[in-house]
Amino acid sequence: MYHFIGKHLPESHGPFTLFAGKFRTLLTRGIINSCGKSVDIEKNAKFSPNISIGSYSGLGINSLIQSGVTIGDYVMMGPNVSIYTKNHKSEIDKPMIFQGFDEEKPVVIGNDVWIGANVIILPGVKIGDGAIIGAGSIVTKNVEKYTVVAGNPAKIIKRRK
Repeated sequence: MYHFIGKHLPESHGPFTLFAGKFRTLLTRGIINSCGKSVDIEKNAKFSPNISIGSYSGLGINSLIQSGVTIGDYVMMGPNVSIYTKNHKSEIDKPMIFQGFDEEKPVVIGNDVWIGANVIILPGVKIGDGAIIGAGSIVTKNVEKYTVVAGNPAKIIKRRK
């Protein structure tokens, strides 16, 4: 089950915001496990109630966040980011449509992380503090602290100093 908070409110940083972002955040506090201060929930963000968001972090426009995600402090997230914690089973003895899902594998995003637009993060991934994920990347493995990754699958581009 996912929640839409203030779906028809304008974007948080547009010319006609009228506190739309603050209103979405206020509504979110009563739904998710943990919500830090000054959290920014953007328009059309869909998320499970079983997530935690640190202070000064946000969910980007049209983002999709499954159950079991922990987002640290100061995390910037572009639009259309998808974070998955479950995947389909892969058994050969039954049709794929009837196999269901594997167990949830939590995703942990550290502090001071920048996640670009259209990024997909797969189950069980840990993203270290200070990492940058390039736009359009598909993150299939853990990302070390202060590393810039991009691509499909995401690979190290450089290390931040």
